[in-house]
Amino acid sequence: MKHSSPLWFLVKAAIAGLAVAFVILVLRPDLLGQSRPVVEITESTPAHTPGGNGPVSYADAVDAAAPAVVNVYTTKVITERPDPIFRFFFGDQLAPRQRLESSLGSGVIVSGQGYILTNNHVIEGAADILVALRDGRSVEATLVGVDRDTDLAVLKVDMTDLPAITFGSSGNLRVGDVVLAIGNPFGVGQTVTIGIASATGRNRVGISTIENFIQTDAAINPGNSGGALINALGQLVGINTAIFSRSGGSQGIGFAIPVDLAKDVMRQIIESGRVVRGWLGVEGQDITPQLAESFGLQGVQGVIIAGVQRNGPAARAGLRPGDILTHINGEPVVDSQTTMAMITGFAPGTRIVLRVLRAGRLLELEAVIAERPSRVGIGRG
Repeated sequence: MKHSSPLWFLVKAAIAGLAVAFVILVLRPDLLGQSRPVVEITESTPAHTPGGNGPVSYADAVDAAAPAVVNVYTTKVITERPDPIFRFFFGDQLAPRQRLESSLGSGVIVSGQGYILTNNHVIEGAADILVALRDGRSVEATLVGVDRDTDLAVLKVDMTDLPAITFGSSGNLRVGDVVLAIGNPFGVGQTVTIGIASATGRNRVGISTIENFIQTDAAINPGNSGGALINALGQLVGINTAIFSRSGGSQGIGFAIPVDLAKDVMRQIIESGRVVRGWLGVEGQDITPQLAESFGLQGVQGVIIAGVQRNGPAARAGLRPGDILTHINGEPVVDSQTTMAMITGFAPGTRIVLRVLRAGRLLELEAVIAERPSRVGIGRG
């Protein structure tokens, strides 16, 4: 049967037209007035992770730093006095008894000359200090000096071939950087834990007078105090000091003294036997929203002077309780902790200009920084 009728011709033409339209729709939809949505994304260049580093392993960093981390064993003489009730019945026949109490901590060899950094609370009151190295050697240590304001102490051992740690920079440490804690937790032996720098510049912790801690979630437990906090290159970035815990064990909030601060304290202790800091003789209080509303201080930034030490540098300069300190040498005052850190950084004898707000009036006072007393309370600069 032949299909030559006009109807069959129209059917073939319609089929051919539909086929062409389908091809155009698939290959060139723009010719039909439609366009595909384009998703714009930014892709990173694939990073190359060399073997033995990064997420693969931190063994090289540990190998570089761990030999310089030591165990610190101390012995203290504890005097026990008789209970007052027994003294009432037996008088002075019951003499005080003495017993030895042992404790442990960690330390870091920071120089081939035998200097070791640790925490003051690790060796405070110790009659004997024994240092045990990772290679099995042990030796008695002598105390060079302490700085209670930062809870640091420097020990000295008389040994040769000491593995000293390499110093990094805590100033370059960023939140999120990988850090490792090395120490002797619970006396089980040298242990390495890993985490990140959770925060830097952490203060108001209530551990020591001068606080500028690195916070980390690397597990720090009793016995870790005085040990090393290192970066992924095996460089010292902090001295492990304390934990925040409700159970006594690690809960992911540990604190380390930044190595930049520890290095300065160590240098002063070794060179002069003590740490010299500036002192103004004031107690500051932050301006809270409640205080700002009560005293009409909206928009005012500074620190309220809550107390002035009698005959101190601030008192001699004319500073009064209730004054609001807004600037020191032209630098804005942010809060009491930052202000104290700024003041302690001045050398005794330095003249500084204080800008204060008193009863709505701006005043400029000149003060001469004195040397900070050794036992000034927290929050006093």
